[in-house]
Amino acid sequence: MSTTPHPISPLRQRMLDDMRMRKLAPKTQSHYLRAVRCFAQYLGRSPDTATIDDLRRYQLHLVDTGTSPISLNAAITGLKFFCDVTLRQPGLMAGMEPVRVPRTLPVVLSREEVARLIEAAGNLKHQTALAVAYGAGLRVSEVVALKVGDIDSQRMTLRVEQGKGGKDRYALLSPVLLGRLRAWWRVARAQGKMPDGGWLFPGMSPIDHLSTRQLSRAVHIAAQAANLDKRVSMHTLRHSFATHLLEAKVDIRLIQVLLGHKKLDYLPRRTMSRSICKHQ
Repeated sequence: MSTTPHPISPLRQRMLDDMRMRKLAPKTQSHYLRAVRCFAQYLGRSPDTATIDDLRRYQLHLVDTGTSPISLNAAITGLKFFCDVTLRQPGLMAGMEPVRVPRTLPVVLSREEVARLIEAAGNLKHQTALAVAYGAGLRVSEVVALKVGDIDSQRMTLRVEQGKGGKDRYALLSPVLLGRLRAWWRVARAQGKMPDGGWLFPGMSPIDHLSTRQLSRAVHIAAQAANLDKRVSMHTLRHSFATHLLEAKVDIRLIQVLLGHKKLDYLPRRTMSRSICKHQ
């Protein structure tokens, strides 16, 4: 029996078109739509009928139900786009105010802990992916999106295409990391998992690359296997990369370029929380 998909409302379609016109990233579009959907659930009617007081009460509701500052600000950002751009009523946001996000120090691993973490990963693919995240200071989304052709062994660089902010850049490729990549390439080719021009870290099917969720799960499992008593994530490897370069007295402006940052900020940043709607 076939199922009929739910039709998209004209309001949602208009917001989708507004975001597409501005070429917002798919993840950003998803976060904005979620912010509006959760607000509509709270409101109990179409969000285009909301008033200034409705939006103000919604922020108070999020605060009272324990929403984190980062998630709260993400919700405000999505609603601001909806009100300012889609509804063309910027005045509706007059009652909502972003909140201050507490500044916390990131978790940083020692070089010995990084080595233990990588070696504790479950298989060669995950070990190599973690080594790339640390050795080149890449984000998890940048690691999984690498292709074989992005490795330049002559210039000793990794090409990062369309990183955060839609920008291309080059990352440094050390001889040790190149050796790891070559070892992984030989194994993957022998297993028929890496076609010419394919993903450097393919998923279950070579057509798709390893997902960020799979790699994030792998690093958590590796941290447990390595008996690390720190809260480790993929971003921990990036923070550790930057910190170790600073300790080696590498120029801070060069580190900024390698990380692909507009400005230096080693504090962990999070996207919209998995669920604001859980408070409804």
